[in-house]
Amino acid sequence: MGEVIRQVLPLTLGVLVSPIPIIAIVALLLTPRARDAALGFLAGWTAGIVATTTVLLVIANVIGMNSDTGEPKTSVSVIILLLGVLVLTLAVRQWTGRHEDTRRDRLAGVTPVRAVQQGLLLSIINPTNLLMFVAAAIAVSQGMLSVGGQVVAVAVFSLVAACGVAVPVVVYVVDAERWRPRLDALGAWLEPNRATVVSVLLLVIGVVLMAKGIGGLID
Repeated sequence: MGEVIRQVLPLTLGVLVSPIPIIAIVALLLTPRARDAALGFLAGWTAGIVATTTVLLVIANVIGMNSDTGEPKTSVSVIILLLGVLVLTLAVRQWTGRHEDTRRDRLAGVTPVRAVQQGLLLSIINPTNLLMFVAAAIAVSQGMLSVGGQVVAVAVFSLVAACGVAVPVVVYVVDAERWRPRLDALGAWLEPNRATVVSVLLLVIGVVLMAKGIGGLID
């Protein structure tokens, strides 16, 4: 269990520090219905992480990630290596690509129900998230844990990954007046700097995945 958790925790960073949902949740916290809308977005975001990771884990379990000897299959190590390459490719695209400014004012009239939908969709359709979910599902499946152990591993991954959205909501609920200007400043800083943040993060994760894939091939 401990080894599996150590493998999935670095992958949570790709989701946890993703600027777009953080910008979105900060924008929602500055709307008239801040509490309800933000809690709805958080619920949808978390549900998307849990559901997608669980489905991918079931698929990984059905396919089988380990050989008869208990070692990772060569094909799986190749997949992990390719995931690392894809993550590095995304890092380069984030660094060199052009990015439109995020219109935070678009969220001003979002209802709680709509916020749930947006959180759910944003967690599922984000390419970076999907790569992290696939890598996490493979890591959990390779751990050869019991069903209960896999549930715990997915829960830990999902809860940590959701913290990027959850933390702003929690601090707002605790003391809205104190944290509102700080959250606004965070959102304003992330908008022009999100490409740099994501690029550095994906670079680190991509290298980790490639090292794991190569390690599986040469063992």
